[in-house]
Amino acid sequence: GEQMTETHGTATVAGEAATVETVMNYSSEAGGPIGYYFYEPEVRENFRPAGQDRRSVLVEDAWPQADRLSADVEGFEVHPFEGGFDAFENDETVRDAFYPQAVDFVKRHTGARQVVVFDHTLRRKRSQDIRTQTEVQRPVVFLAHCDFTPRSGPQRVRDIMGGEADALLARRVAFYNVWKPLYDPVEEFPLGLCDARSVPDDDFLVMHLKYRDRDGEIYTLRHSSGHRWRYFPGMAPDQALLLKTYDSETDGRARFMGHSAFDDPNSPPDRKPRQSIEIRTMAFF
Repeated sequence: GEQMTETHGTATVAGEAATVETVMNYSSEAGGPIGYYFYEPEVRENFRPAGQDRRSVLVEDAWPQADRLSADVEGFEVHPFEGGFDAFENDETVRDAFYPQAVDFVKRHTGARQVVVFDHTLRRKRSQDIRTQTEVQRPVVFLAHCDFTPRSGPQRVRDIMGGEADALLARRVAFYNVWKPLYDPVEEFPLGLCDARSVPDDDFLVMHLKYRDRDGEIYTLRHSSGHRWRYFPGMAPDQALLLKTYDSETDGRARFMGHSAFDDPNSPPDRKPRQSIEIRTMAFF
């Protein structure tokens, strides 16, 4: 633990965690349901967009507590991620060589019996021309959200696991994202993590996602001054976050964890564009 805080210059000021002030895009349920269409429907529900409630928040440096954080308590952990994989440009190689490292990482830190990767997202350099977004694969997500809800978690297990799903859903299932910088320490748009203990259930608002072939849903967050946001400034490529985005257990452990990229006022003027990968997994116990 000591080693970790010492290598991050901004981490501690006389033992106190440093904080930055930034803006988070919260959502409000006033005025009807929140949702988004990924296609042009013939008849469209009158959804409102997410993220319209912009609020100033403090985000605290989490490095000083890095050793004590738990995906079951706060909803997230950070761990060394060795392995030296650097062929992120090739999707097939990512699947063949990097997925197994991510599976091993999740198993090691959660005790899961079986871990299945169901997708990954690379976030790379944004193009100069914002309108064309030519080089971009997926832009950074500036929305306080959690990837799953009590309905969409089990549904995703059924979508991916087919005939095995019922047997798997009879036991504990949890979804974890593995989030990691690609080649350089993160100097812009780090990931803000909202301590699950600070977010009561009714601060999670459902956002409907309408695809041509299926309906999905995620959670967005309603603002509360009680939310406790943290981040890991200067995360390096040999470190990874373990984020819990769904848990079937209702025994008091963290089930959902709100998170969002944010603009860090401490980013250097000559910062490198953020390049990161997020691997989404389902873990069976």
